[in-house]
Amino acid sequence: MKLILPFLLTTLTATAQSWHPVETKNECSARHESAAAIVGDSLYAIGGRGMRPVDALNLKTGVWQTHPAPPSEMNHVQAVSYDGSIYIMGAFKGAYPHETVLPNVLIYNPKQGVWRDGPAIPAARLRGAGGTVAYNGKIYMVCGITDGHYDGHVAWLDEFDPKTGTWKQLPDAPRTRDHVQVAVVDNKLYVAGGRRSTARIGKVLELLVPEVDVYDFKTGKWSTLPTSSNLPTPRGGPMAVAQDGKVWIIGGETVQTLSHNEAEALDPKTNTWIKTTRMNQGRHGTGAAVYNKQIYVVAGSANHGGGPELNTVEVMK
Repeated sequence: MKLILPFLLTTLTATAQSWHPVETKNECSARHESAAAIVGDSLYAIGGRGMRPVDALNLKTGVWQTHPAPPSEMNHVQAVSYDGSIYIMGAFKGAYPHETVLPNVLIYNPKQGVWRDGPAIPAARLRGAGGTVAYNGKIYMVCGITDGHYDGHVAWLDEFDPKTGTWKQLPDAPRTRDHVQVAVVDNKLYVAGGRRSTARIGKVLELLVPEVDVYDFKTGKWSTLPTSSNLPTPRGGPMAVAQDGKVWIIGGETVQTLSHNEAEALDPKTNTWIKTTRMNQGRHGTGAAVYNKQIYVVAGSANHGGGPELNTVEVMK
């Protein structure tokens, strides 16, 4: 019994939740390499390749509303909700493989329907396709790549204070990676998934990063989980959120044609991964957000690369 019980617990945990399509009364714009955020009762789909409006789904009424487009194309970014606004930093614009980084923080106020330029990102720390997350009144940006998909992946960690507009460099992560999203659980920043995009040598999808790196905000130090805690399904371009005390890595892309539909959750208490039920639709290059303790995903690409673009929504219940 002692050998069987842990397996049963893992199975029950994995099957107690499942993904469901979200039925809406109208449609939003299809997009990929976009972001998602929750403000109030609405799920926002933001950015993507090309100029796209902001679309907001009222999760109580099921109605999509179109908001003003950002002042610039923005893609390969993880949006952050902070103080009733949505913050964008480390976004790309332009054509593959030499996309360029937007030099400023961009801030959208949904109530006012207004975009504004925030502070400049330090020129020496410009990169895109990294992870961003809010924690304890600050916004953190980690890893990324300086030259589109061509080369220049970095391990940088930066702290941005939205109240003062100031930046602070923190210790580098143990390894470089891009096309990654991040989450915070119990005062620790988890970096799982991603890759080292290197079109310079013809390897954009192949150089995956399985290790999980962890930054402890209390000690200011990085660590790497044991190899036994590596991401079970390494992939680039996944979504990452924190929910129920776990770090969720959802979707993504590799050399296989179809985008991944895996949803894997790391339990930081045991450093073990739980393979939960898969999404109905594989997708990469988009965002996930938590509302009422449920995980929502929206848009993305159904195949690796640039399409077909999606405009569907799923929820993990």
